[in-house]
Amino acid sequence: MTKLSVNINKIALLRNSRGRNYPDVRAVSERCLELGAHGITLHPRQDQRHARYSDVEALNGLCVERSAELNVEGYPSEEFLAVVMQARPVQCTLVPDAPGQLTSDHGWDFAKEAGFLREVVRRLKDCGIRVSLFSDYDYPGIEQAREIGADRVELYTEPYAAHFGSARADEIFEGFRMAAKRAQDASLGVNAGHDLNLENLARFLSIPDILEVSIGHALVVESIEMGLDAVIRRYLEIVA
Repeated sequence: MTKLSVNINKIALLRNSRGRNYPDVRAVSERCLELGAHGITLHPRQDQRHARYSDVEALNGLCVERSAELNVEGYPSEEFLAVVMQARPVQCTLVPDAPGQLTSDHGWDFAKEAGFLREVVRRLKDCGIRVSLFSDYDYPGIEQAREIGADRVELYTEPYAAHFGSARADEIFEGFRMAAKRAQDASLGVNAGHDLNLENLARFLSIPDILEVSIGHALVVESIEMGLDAVIRRYLEIVA
């Protein structure tokens, strides 16, 4: 079964917009887990404009209490790595974000960044942390993530979402299916995330053995429209 990890960044963005702890990121995360979500994803960017480094420890404690998984995403700066290695979440997803970048919009160039990533992955795995690398579906050497030492790749799914229902939908979907197979054939687990929602998720999960999807922006918007309880329930029905 695919696991649902709720990305809590949009809740953190709302909190930061008013300068006090409302909404409470930990409380909303706890509510998501109570409703059946399998884990929480947090992506503290270098400017900490939404998720903060201090949230990592708080949410890791919550996930340990609830026997859930925390996935911490981010660019592997020394500050980020220090926070992650101190907290030791179940998973760390490394993303090639530049400072100030609006949102994640591309995967790693594994060939170009192999030396840098190999050392970072080693340090994280020495702390017992599972490592996933953010990847474009059409990157020709996705298998290199395994040579670097990663346990998984997370497929950047914005192209799938952007073309969903279009004339190119089948072509793009087939590209993702083949990317997942290539990664799995290289003994990599496959996660996915970015712009997945209640409308497009079911088809994506017809790709075999997707281990985890992290969903935040769409889930929060849909929850405003339909209520958190109903939205979490519908996602759980899809991933099951």
